[in-house]
Amino acid sequence: MVDFKHPKFYVNREMSWLAFNDRVLDEARDSQNPLLERANFLSITQKNMDEWFMVRVASLQQQVMLGHEKVDAAGQTPQEQLAHVSLAAGQQIKNQYQVLTRRLLPALKREGFELLSADALTPAQVVFLKSFFEQELLPVLTPMAIDSTRPFPFLANDTLNIGVRLKKEDEKSEKYIAVLQVPETSGRVIALPEEKQYILIEEVVRLFLASLFPGYTIKESMVFHVLRDMELDVADDEDTPNILQEVQSKLQERERGRIIRVILSSTTSKALMTKLIKLLHVDEARTYLVNGPVDLTFLSAWLKLLDTPALRFPVFHGFDNPDLAPATLFDQIKQQDYLLHHPYDSFKPVVRFIQTAAHDPQVLAIKMTLYRVSGKSPIIKALGEAAQHGKQVTVLVEIKARFDEENNVHWARELERQGVHVVYGLRGLKTHAKVALVVRREDDTIRRYVHLGTGNYNDVTANFYTDMGLLTSDAELGADVASIFNILTGYSDPGFFHQLHMSPDGIREFIYEQIAHEIANAKAGKPAGIKMKFNSLSDERMVRHLYEASHAGVPVELIIRGITILKVGIPEVSETIAVHSIVGRFLEHSRIYSFENDGNPKVYLSSADLMTRNLDRRVELLFPLKADRLRDEVRAIFQTMWQDNVKTRVLQPDGQFVKKDRRGVATYDAQEIFIADSLAKQKKWQKQLDLTEATRRFEPLNNPFVNEDDGGDV
Repeated sequence: MVDFKHPKFYVNREMSWLAFNDRVLDEARDSQNPLLERANFLSITQKNMDEWFMVRVASLQQQVMLGHEKVDAAGQTPQEQLAHVSLAAGQQIKNQYQVLTRRLLPALKREGFELLSADALTPAQVVFLKSFFEQELLPVLTPMAIDSTRPFPFLANDTLNIGVRLKKEDEKSEKYIAVLQVPETSGRVIALPEEKQYILIEEVVRLFLASLFPGYTIKESMVFHVLRDMELDVADDEDTPNILQEVQSKLQERERGRIIRVILSSTTSKALMTKLIKLLHVDEARTYLVNGPVDLTFLSAWLKLLDTPALRFPVFHGFDNPDLAPATLFDQIKQQDYLLHHPYDSFKPVVRFIQTAAHDPQVLAIKMTLYRVSGKSPIIKALGEAAQHGKQVTVLVEIKARFDEENNVHWARELERQGVHVVYGLRGLKTHAKVALVVRREDDTIRRYVHLGTGNYNDVTANFYTDMGLLTSDAELGADVASIFNILTGYSDPGFFHQLHMSPDGIREFIYEQIAHEIANAKAGKPAGIKMKFNSLSDERMVRHLYEASHAGVPVELIIRGITILKVGIPEVSETIAVHSIVGRFLEHSRIYSFENDGNPKVYLSSADLMTRNLDRRVELLFPLKADRLRDEVRAIFQTMWQDNVKTRVLQPDGQFVKKDRRGVATYDAQEIFIADSLAKQKKWQKQLDLTEATRRFEPLNNPFVNEDDGGDV
């Protein structure tokens, strides 16, 4: 009997995450991508890694400090994981800077875009920057000396700072140390008067640093970046009277979390580096020297200044289905379900669903969950308008959504101000489900209209995240969604759902049942198979069930963008499991769960990944596609992605992700195929519209004598 729990069958979660980030870095290396997009991919890897350090590495450090010895699925203690990932992260940082200095900066220079160092400036540029420094930077710079009466200052999270070693002009000692935070008021990248030449703000500060320390000689200055532990430990129990105030309080505390990582310029002397490490109380294992600009997120600021469409992906707008125009939206959804595949299908119909409901006199109530929304959300605006029009509007705002807490607290307050009933979810659980309910009076009946999605109600990220959504008026789904909101807003235990499955517990148990059913079919010689797409697989128990399915001979196809602790190709354990990862222009974010079911496939979409937190500690929804045409459409979408040989990496038995061999085969880029299909639909509808308009122009009037300007009199 195979022991599916054995650590040798599992990969460490954090190492798997680093492997994912390296796949993103690979897009920055790929010369087939437009140059500015490659630079953007590199910036994304830095943002990804920063968040990973602030949350995951910080969590490991906390476990080590508390003396936790519990091993992960791969058999490693927190101490072993922390040492392992700190070293691996250092190698990835080196790889990032190799991509920057050896590939991207030279390529940008060939296109005429140059990032200058201080010693490359012309005299005229120095004059320009001196004026800029004195007017824009000098008033906000605060040099902070470090001595017996002036202790080391607090350095905020995610800030760029300059460390300075000085010598007093009448002394020999070089013992004087100071730091100053690089201001963010003028942006990170400064455009020079000469076209296409730029300089980083920290270089400008260092150029005129001497003016801040009269009477002293600067012996050394260096740039460093600080990250802190940003986990938000919110008490969410019976002793917490007001969760909104608790989150606001913890947000302030979080800013002072322990320093978890420091990145310094490689030109830093050993003496100054040692001094800073001691003052910052950071582990030397998480102190990294880099050969280039500290903090690669400067690239995103620089890219905003480089308006060169030819070096970008072509502009793309998803298909906006004319069926779902405001005048016909509810009538169309009443007739049939609509599947939306974003961004290839526009997110506008989802926004319009709420906007139309807000102004429709037949709509009685709107209920909705919000996890992440944009800074100027049209959905928030529409919900406020609906409340002002006298409709019952209830919104669950998840104020514990990581790094969106402050934004969501703001929106919660704003919605309350406009008369919306705002709730903050179930005690002890994050609400990650994406669902909206519109209750409408039609003749002598009440009809429920529902949107269920795999992604957030964010009209901005919907343009570059791939997600799926369902618009339906199905009575059973509507009743289930109504029950969900009763659970979220009141005291309710419905006992069962007609069609939906809900975490905690419900989604896990349902997927277990479906896997068991496929195992039984495989053993009986019936058609069996599992096809799933999600962002991460880190739940050990779920992996064991997939191993059991493979052991029974069930073919398992998994498309996983990010983490997977599962291994493939292990005899008697995972021989029938294949894992693909697609990293491309759009961030793969949709979740699909499909089961062969003896030739009568079942297809579900969900807000949940197969992570312990999603299955056990969050409110998530998994919902079926009941219409055959929609099931077929999603299965076809999955198959298109499975055949991709451009942006797909295939997991190997040794744990590496390797691109498919394209020698002798046609290029098959799933995201580009979906873009082409979307453009074809747009072209088809435009052609039909043009034909309709042309026909209308030549239609005879029913009464040629009517003059609209005079009210119809002859």
